[in-house]
Amino acid sequence: MFIAGVSTRRVSLIMENLLEASVSASTVSRISAKLDAQVRSWHERKLEDKYEYLVLDGVSFKVKTAHGAAKRLALCVYGITPEGLREMLDYRFAKSESEAEWVALLEDLRRRGLHGSKVALAVTDGGQGLINALQFVFPRLPLQRCWAHKLRNVSNKLKQSQREPCLKQAAGIYRASSRREALRRYRQWQADWESLAPKAVACLRKDLDSLLTFYSRPKAHWKKIRTTNAIERQFREVRRRTDPMTCFSNEPSGDRILYAIFSYANQRWAKSPLKEFTQKA
Repeated sequence: MFIAGVSTRRVSLIMENLLEASVSASTVSRISAKLDAQVRSWHERKLEDKYEYLVLDGVSFKVKTAHGAAKRLALCVYGITPEGLREMLDYRFAKSESEAEWVALLEDLRRRGLHGSKVALAVTDGGQGLINALQFVFPRLPLQRCWAHKLRNVSNKLKQSQREPCLKQAAGIYRASSRREALRRYRQWQADWESLAPKAVACLRKDLDSLLTFYSRPKAHWKKIRTTNAIERQFREVRRRTDPMTCFSNEPSGDRILYAIFSYANQRWAKSPLKEFTQKA
C-alpha cells in the first residue's frame, strides 16, 4: 500500500482495521526501509550490452534538508532491445543535469556492462550537459533530439497567436514518410515563418540534423524513438506517487519509491515487448 501511494499514516489506519491491531506510521516506515538492500542490489546489478536504443532524461522532486525543501533530480536511463523489450536501466540522484552528473551515471552503467556496442541511437531532451556526457562516454553514439522538447522550445519563441499554426506545420516535418520529404517540409515551414518568427525558426534550424536522425532506423520504430515520451510516461507515474507526499523526508526515502516504481515497470515490460519491434514488415 505504501509503494502504491498510500501515506504511512493512512497505511497504519487501514492495517489497524484489517488486523484489529495497532500498526504505527513509524512501523510502516521501518518496514519500508527494509527495501534498502534490494535498492542497493538493483543499483549494482550487472547489465547486458544488448540495447538498441537508449532514452535519457531527468525527473525532479523535493527532499527535506536542514535548510528546508530542496529540489533534486533523478537522472534516468531507459533501454529498448532489438526484440522490443524495455527496461529502466538505472537512475541517479543529482543536484543538476550537468555534464559531470550525467558522466557519473553513464560511467557507472559502462562499468557494469553497458558498453554501447549495439546502441544505434540515444534519444535526449537536448540538454547540453547530457549531450556532452554522451559524447564523452559513448563518442560514436548517434544522437536523436526529442521533438516534443524541441517544439516546446520553439513555442516559447512564438507569439500566442502564432503557436497553433506554426507548431502544427512544424510537427508535419517529423511525420513525413522519409528524411527527404521531412527536409522538403522543413524548407517550406522555414520559408513560411522565417520573416514572422525568426527566433523560432533559428531554434529548430540549429538542431535539424539531430532531430532527423531517427529516419536512419526501421520505419516501425520511428514513433518510439523520435521523442523521450517512453521515459516521460514513467515520470508521470513517479509524480502520481510522489505529488501527494509534497516532499521526501530524505534521499533514501525517495530512492525506495523510485526503485519500487521502476522495478515494477520492468517486471511488466519483461512480459510485453513493443509490438512495433515484433511485427514482421
